[in-house]
Parts: sequence; C-alpha cells; structure tokens
Amino acid sequence: MGEFRMPSLGADMEAGTLVEWLKRPGDRVKRGDVVAVVETQKGAIEVDIFEDGVIERWLVEPGTTVPVGTPLALIGGGRAAAVPASEALARPPTIAPSAPSAPFQELPVPLPLKPGYRGFRPRASPAARRLAASRGIPLDTLMGSGPDGAILRGDVERAALTVTQRPPAPKRLDLTEMRRAIAAAMARSKREIPHYYLSTTVDLTSALSWLEEVNATHPPAARLLMAALLLKAVAQALGKAAEFNGFFTADGFQPGSGIHIGTAISLRGGGLVAPAIHDADKLSIDDLMAQLRDLVARARSGALRSSELSDPTITVTNLGERSVETVFGVIYPPQVALVGFGMPVERPRVVAGELAARRVLTATLSADHRASDGHRGALFLAEIDRRLQSPESL
Repeated sequence: MGEFRMPSLGADMEAGTLVEWLKRPGDRVKRGDVVAVVETQKGAIEVDIFEDGVIERWLVEPGTTVPVGTPLALIGGGRAAAVPASEALARPPTIAPSAPSAPFQELPVPLPLKPGYRGFRPRASPAARRLAASRGIPLDTLMGSGPDGAILRGDVERAALTVTQRPPAPKRLDLTEMRRAIAAAMARSKREIPHYYLSTTVDLTSALSWLEEVNATHPPAARLLMAALLLKAVAQALGKAAEFNGFFTADGFQPGSGIHIGTAISLRGGGLVAPAIHDADKLSIDDLMAQLRDLVARARSGALRSSELSDPTITVTNLGERSVETVFGVIYPPQVALVGFGMPVERPRVVAGELAARRVLTATLSADHRASDGHRGALFLAEIDRRLQSPESL
C-alpha cells in the first residue's frame, strides 16, 4: 500500500492546503495523473502522482492545511476493494503525518485578503481558472463551493450557463505572501550555504550567426531565442560537471536523477517562480524552445504542475532582456548551483591579433562550497563557453 503525500514544492514551502480532490476512492491512476489541487504561498498548484495504482482511501479533507510530507491518500494495487468516497474519511488515518520543517522556515500566516483590497485574488483551482478564462467569466463574480469559498471547476461550469460572457478579469497575485516565501528561502540559503561566485565573458559571435541562419528557415512561431541555446549549453556542460547538478542534504551531496533545469520566470504583476524543464540535455534545441515557451505561458497563467516545481536540479536565471549585464544569483536550497546570464553587449576584443567589435555576454556561477570548489566551477563555466562556440552541436 503506497501513500500519496503533500508534496514539497520548494524550500520555501512548509505546509499546503488541500483545495480539491480531482480523483475519488476507487479511481485508477497512473504516474503523471493530476489527482489534487494544493494551495501554497505561490498560488494553487495541480499535483500529479508518481506511481500507478488505485486510490483506496482519502486521508485528508479539502480545506485542511497539513505539513509537507503528510499522507493525503492511500494508493493500492487495485486488488483490495476501494472505499466509497462517502466513507473515505470515516476511518482515521493510521499513518502519522511527518514532522514539520525546521523552526527557522516557519512563516507567520497573514490574514486572508478580501475583495476590494489591493492584492486580492479569488481562490480557485487551476482548472477553474483556465475554464473561466476560456469562457470570459471573471472569477471575482463567482461564489465558490470549495473550502474557504475556493472556486472549483463545477462552479464555473454552472456560472457559464447563466453569465453573459465578458473579458476575463486580470489575474492579481498576493505579492506580499509570495515575497515572504521567496525571502524565507533566500534567507535560509545565505545562512546555510557557503556561496562562492565566478564569472566569465562569452563571445556570442558564432552563436548569434548560427541562430540567424536557423531562424531564417523557421516560421515566426517556431523561431529560436538565445535563451534556448544558453539552457542547452548549461545542460550539456552538466554532463561533465555532475557536482553542480543535485542537492545538498543531511547526508551530503545527492546527484540529481536527471538534468532538470529550473528556469527563473518573472510573473506578470511581480513575483518569481523557477519550474523545471526535465531532461534538458536530451531535448533537441527545437523541443527545448517549445518547452520553454509552454512553461512561461503556463507559469503566467497559473497552470504549473507539482512535478515542475519540486525537482529542479539546478537553476538558470537570465536577466538579459532586462538590460542587466551581470547577475550573481542566490542558490535555491537544497540545490547547489545557479547559473546567471546577462545582456549581450558589444565590446572590443582582440581576435587573431586584431582588435574587433564582438557581441559578448557575462555568464556567472553561484555555487555551494560544500559540493564543489572554484577550480571545478571554473571548468564548468569554461565548458558552457566551449559549447556556445559550436552552436550547431547543441
């Protein structure tokens, strides 16, 4: 008998609120199925499952806030008779919730915002948000039937029968709560992780020329951005620098099971998330670009999944589009490294003994001295540079 637990969606998450069950006792599920919606400090997240089986019993009711790691449901192989949904919570759980995170991660719980206050954002499941947007129904006009008035998909479907379509209301994040979550993770990082920082200047002449040639053969919607080349170069370089791809835990450094690059994405109206592009080293450059576009769109529409937030093995931040030339990031625990890229700029450089104007960018590395050292960090940055000099091999 397996357990479906409250997932950890980052170092800044201590607990989550179960908003809605999307599967019922007796339903068969397979790895990757979305089974529940969980509310965190960064919004409502669709939670997917990591094993095949049958939901035998719910252990937590919608509306309940529980620590990360608490069993939410029991998953069986389907041989035992499933418990009806009406009886799913009749018997007390036999498995005790896991202990909360360490005290220094605890955050004060803010009072809920009300309509009319700055930052108010109606509570709704991601499925409800997507349906409301597609039907042109403002969420702040609906009454929710979920815990604490959360709007569920069924509420939107009922409203769609009677509400005249209007342009969707703009989404507004609770920036105070998101900033608090980010600050808690960054404070922990600076307190616990012995950072060291390196930087190098990368000549982009070859990469930009190759990019121009390739994009001339692509339709506008499929054209590549420099961001895709940078991500692929990092992914390939990690193949020779595994000590930067993983987590530092109580048992020491733990290598990642794959190269899952967390990509820092700014949200409209403020805030930041860094969901993962899984197995980035195995993707073609075109597939990586398509996944990057999809990830950005879903991050900004509130449609990320738990697996994309829970397992990045390294983070890449790119502030080039914000006219920043150099960025030294703070490592997101329990990761052990962060790569930063700045804006490409034109600089004089000596090439083959002659002075020439070249397009360059600054690449930086923030790394954990417990898992690596400056010598290995320098080799890692050099490998990223080398990969970008042969863009056709990315």
